[in-house]
Amino acid sequence: MADSQPLDSLRLALMQEVLPMGLAFVDRVRTEGPAKAVESVARGDDPLGDLREQGEAAAREVRERLDQISPGLGNPVMSVQVQVDEPLQSEVAVEQGDSLELQEVLARIDGRLQRLDALMHEES
Repeated sequence: MADSQPLDSLRLALMQEVLPMGLAFVDRVRTEGPAKAVESVARGDDPLGDLREQGEAAAREVRERLDQISPGLGNPVMSVQVQVDEPLQSEVAVEQGDSLELQEVLARIDGRLQRLDALMHEES
């Protein structure tokens, strides 16, 4: 999918990765100020991961609101490819053989039931 639809892949990456980090950074700038926000990002062990985790709740809300405007806008619909494997000829032959065997067994059972029914009517 990534090769066939690069714009969809880019939009997905923006919505899933960049949006949470951006919202978290904006929140830090608003609460701590620009200098401290940059400093907090620079000194963290995993600054991008921390930002992504901090902004995920806000990003989820933004994506849901975008979906209310137009479904699939915030949470892109992912296309999938479905492939059905056709049964092999040997499997078809086995199934047909099983069907014939079942018919033979049912015919034997039917014959025995008819004989049993005839015997029961003779005794009555």
